[in-house]
Amino acid sequence: MLILAATPIGRPDDASPRLREALASADVVAAEDTRRFRRLASDLGVETGRVVSYFEGNERERTPELVEAATDGTVVLVTDAGMPSVSDPGYRLVAACIEAGVDVTAVPGPSAVLTALAVSGLPVDRFCFEGFPPRKAGERTRVLAALADEPRTMVFFESPHRTHATLTAMADAFGADRRAAVCRELTKTYEEVVRGTLAELAAWAADEVRGEVTLVVEGAPAVQASYSTDDLRALVADAEATGLSRKDAVAEVARRTGVRRSEVYSAAH
Repeated sequence: MLILAATPIGRPDDASPRLREALASADVVAAEDTRRFRRLASDLGVETGRVVSYFEGNERERTPELVEAATDGTVVLVTDAGMPSVSDPGYRLVAACIEAGVDVTAVPGPSAVLTALAVSGLPVDRFCFEGFPPRKAGERTRVLAALADEPRTMVFFESPHRTHATLTAMADAFGADRRAAVCRELTKTYEEVVRGTLAELAAWAADEVRGEVTLVVEGAPAVQASYSTDDLRALVADAEATGLSRKDAVAEVARRTGVRRSEVYSAAH
């Protein structure tokens, strides 16, 4: 079995009892940074068996060894913070274990993505995670331009020394008035969440930014399309042709178009 184990993103006492249990019982612990992991294990009062490194530089070479170990026993994968494979090592090992028929499960726990979303004050009913923006300015500009019309709330990771440049590029791509939040050092002693427009946050970040940074950016405003009565009647008919009842077809068209259900119902009748 392969167990993906989420580790605290700040405070060691955020670790769950299941994390302690998984680490103590693992045949092999694969850690992104073995020294950092041993400090965490010490803080948790957990004694572990064999610990090996598994990071970006050795993922390809070490994956077959860990698949073999997971075939015969239990391998627990941990990264420096949060859930493995989310902008961290893990995906390659998960894919290889699944292909080899090894069970893959997870010990859920802290996540910088979800924590930042929850405290941002921005809509969280729909969101997307975009990882780290490109380091090079030209490529970053192209990627952000492609996201300018994304309606969902967006979450990014960023290094502190690139935060100002990225927020400035976002203000250019998304509009200076787009709302956002800079979440710094989440759950740690010096946690800070700064909310405002992208222009305001870019100005704030002109001073030195320290610590681990997660950016949450409001999605693009919805553009309400115009639908005539005939348009709505035709859409309901198309939905009914797929097997939906009239009631369900009206609800589906209302959801897709953003038109009030009562208006769609009136058009259909």
